[in-house]
Amino acid sequence: MFSGIVAATGRILSVTPLEDGVRLAVDVGTLDLSDVQLGDSIAHNGVCLTVIARDGNVLSYDVSRESLNCTVGLDAPGEVNLEKALRLADRLGGHIVTGHVDGIGVVQKFEPVGESHELVIRAPAALAGYIAKKGSITVDGVSLTVNRVDGCDFSINLIPHTVQVTTLKRLAAGSTVNLEIDIIARYMERMLAWRDENPGTTEGTPA
Repeated sequence: MFSGIVAATGRILSVTPLEDGVRLAVDVGTLDLSDVQLGDSIAHNGVCLTVIARDGNVLSYDVSRESLNCTVGLDAPGEVNLEKALRLADRLGGHIVTGHVDGIGVVQKFEPVGESHELVIRAPAALAGYIAKKGSITVDGVSLTVNRVDGCDFSINLIPHTVQVTTLKRLAAGSTVNLEIDIIARYMERMLAWRDENPGTTEGTPA
């Protein structure tokens, strides 16, 4: 699990093709590696990856073809947002993030508004129903609060700090981003659907 609070930005140095995916070599920049071991999970642009090798400040990961097909930003050299997996004693500064991308959004607008920036993203129609005003969403691994929803489009206000310390500063109209919906919305949808499909089966269950 993650919180969506980016700890550092790194850079994908190389992408080596494998039989069914790729191997990434990532310079993790200022990310603290003092407690990182082989097998640990680190989110890259919101995608949970497992460390398979380390050479100084460069970590390696294998990414499956399925993961590549469902995400953006992991198939070529470039900058990525990084976050280590949470420990039970850590502060949950953002919201509960699984590191499993639900879909790819397309930036409609990224413009300064006063000292902040307005980011408007168009979500896939299948995800739009999970996105709510003042709810949480993860964009390229960054926990953000939705300000407005209009059909499949949703708007976010980015404070200067978020723009400065994440890769979101490089977005522009037409950019694609990884989206993960709030896990609470996911479970609410499942619970309501189950009750509709199975009337009377919820008697005696917790309220």
